[in-house]
Amino acid sequence: MPESGPEPWEYTVYFPNDARAVTVCRRTLRLILTLHGPPQLAEMAELLATELATNAVRHTKGPAGLRLHFKDGVLRIGVWDADPKPPAPPLFTPAYAERGRGLDLVRACADGWGWYPLVSGGATGIDDRGKYVWCDLGAA
Repeated sequence: MPESGPEPWEYTVYFPNDARAVTVCRRTLRLILTLHGPPQLAEMAELLATELATNAVRHTKGPAGLRLHFKDGVLRIGVWDADPKPPAPPLFTPAYAERGRGLDLVRACADGWGWYPLVSGGATGIDDRGKYVWCDLGAA
C-alpha cells in the first residue's frame, strides 16, 4: 500500500488595514506550521507572508486576508486585499533599500508566485472584489 503524505489543511485569517496586523499574521502562521507542519518551511513562510501582508496594509485602504493552504507537500501563502490594481512588479531593488523589496524577496525565495483579480465570490471564498497575491513553498 503506498504511503500517503500529511492531510491537506487550510486556514484564512482576516485582518484590518493596520500595521500591527502583519505581526498577527506572522505569529498565526508560525503557530499553524508548529501544529500541522512542515516545520522546515516556518522561517521562509513567515518572511513571505510578512511581505505579502505588509504590501496589502501599505498599498491598500481596506481589510485583507491571509490564506494558508497545504496540499501535496506545497504550502500556498496568499493575501487578498480589496484593491483590484495589480501589485507592482519586482524591480530588483538594491539590497540597501529600506522599502520596495517585498516582491523581489517573494520572487527570489518562493518556488512560484503570481496574482489574479477577484470578483465577488472569487476562488478564495472572500466575498469581495480585489486581488489575490500568492506564492508557493515546497516542503521537499
